[in-house]
Amino acid sequence: MDRDDTTLRVLSTSDLAGLDITLADVVDTVEQAYRTLAAGTSDNPRKLTVKPDDGHSVSYAMLGRDGVRNVVAIKTSYKHGLHENRDKQHYYTTLTIYDDVTGLPVAMMDCSRIGSLRTPAVSALLARECAPDATTALVIGTGTQGRLALPFLLTTLPKLDRLLLCGTHPDGIAAVRTELARHFPDRDVELVTNLASAARDADVIVATAGAHTAAAVEADWLKPGATAILVGHGLAPSTLHRADRVIATSEAQMRVTGTDMADSKGNLPAVDLELPVVVSGVSKARTSAKQRIFAYNSGLVVTDIALGHRFAQLATDRKLGTEVALWR
Repeated sequence: MDRDDTTLRVLSTSDLAGLDITLADVVDTVEQAYRTLAAGTSDNPRKLTVKPDDGHSVSYAMLGRDGVRNVVAIKTSYKHGLHENRDKQHYYTTLTIYDDVTGLPVAMMDCSRIGSLRTPAVSALLARECAPDATTALVIGTGTQGRLALPFLLTTLPKLDRLLLCGTHPDGIAAVRTELARHFPDRDVELVTNLASAARDADVIVATAGAHTAAAVEADWLKPGATAILVGHGLAPSTLHRADRVIATSEAQMRVTGTDMADSKGNLPAVDLELPVVVSGVSKARTSAKQRIFAYNSGLVVTDIALGHRFAQLATDRKLGTEVALWR
């Protein structure tokens, strides 16, 4: 079907699952989005959040523009059942992209795979900038983000020789091992039971656990020069408040979504640098080898847009998706 201003290509979960993309391609796409944002040619307004008083659900809406790809997109995210176990929660996220040159819609897609790739890629970029010589990495959590954390870290940290995992769910642990073997068949991961001991050994810690986790790395457990990256849960607030440096993908978003890390007065410390500035080369994340760095990975919609557009290109090349006459 010829594209016009009444049709929209809809890409389902299964459409996107069939697309091959390398971890290096994902990292490069995400990094380009940050560089473009730092150059001032992209727009990434603060996300809108809606959450009922009882906290049973949360909804986000994020609008952005990629100035290199010349596309505009909006991402929506809705999670229901936050007080339930993960298997009882409902989660839906979509990305709708428009071509800002032709004025035509590009695609509407399930955004779950994009998020599952984008987030660990961002953690890997944070790790590369904050701990380029890291040899030991610890991942906390075995959910969606935990399963790809190690393969992405190995992509950006070539000196890693020891991989540690803290998790309690057998299926999740097995999934982490499966993903690692798929991307790096010659590597294995050590399952740790003493979190404090493992944290003291780690150069990089990536905390991806769910809200119900009992894991909470304290600042005293971090060795000099360690980098602690928060994606979900697994770090105690002390790792933020006692950090020598604080790096965030976005300080504004950290202040919206990172309130569980606030002190007893509800305050969060100032952010020293944002990741787009760091990857652009303007400033260095680390100014001393002994600094303990806290990094907050909240994700920016411009990275979803760039990666979503990359997937849309791959899907179009393979003629995947369904053309829907949405506006006819």
